[in-house]
Amino acid sequence: MQIIALTGGIASGKSTVSARLAEHGAVVVDADRLAREVVEPGQPALARIADEFGAGVLRPDGSLDRAALGAVVFADDQARLKLNAITHPAVWRRATELFAAAEAADPDAIVVYDVPLLVEASGERPLRFDRVVVVNTRREERLRRLMEERGMSRADAEARLGAQATDAERLAVADVVLDNDGSKEELLAAVDELWTSLIGRTRATEEALGTSD
Repeated sequence: MQIIALTGGIASGKSTVSARLAEHGAVVVDADRLAREVVEPGQPALARIADEFGAGVLRPDGSLDRAALGAVVFADDQARLKLNAITHPAVWRRATELFAAAEAADPDAIVVYDVPLLVEASGERPLRFDRVVVVNTRREERLRRLMEERGMSRADAEARLGAQATDAERLAVADVVLDNDGSKEELLAAVDELWTSLIGRTRATEEALGTSD
């Protein structure tokens, strides 16, 4: 099994890359989806969030009020760090369970861990990834997408970008960089090349171990 970490700043085009890899046959583990799961009612992480930030971050039905919590953490670096200390370990524990399930189903699986906050949550991950893939897009282009495609104000978009690792921090951990300043077609072509290289690596490992047909 290969575990590939896929990351990129908000509005970088990471979801396009993840979807294309899934089309090729990758098992995608989506950290954002797991982050929603671990704060569902009844989960320990939600109780800790309520204890830390108060009942005001909960809806009347006991579920998380994401807007209320976001208003707190995106305006306060220390609050965001406290939230991350609660959610990141919980997400990672669930992710490792899914990695193990993928390997049990197919020892040659290529698993893509789609994780926006790869750099920010690095302390909770003892596992080394086989490759780290970074989708890199100019900051101004990401701001444009957030404002034009997601309807954010420039101030809100700037705050979202500022709450994440810098481009330099992401690039520093990259084994592969996918540039997304061009067209979608160019990005998809680069993803196809990446997939070919991943398949080649799997076959090379099989041959070295004498397990290929």
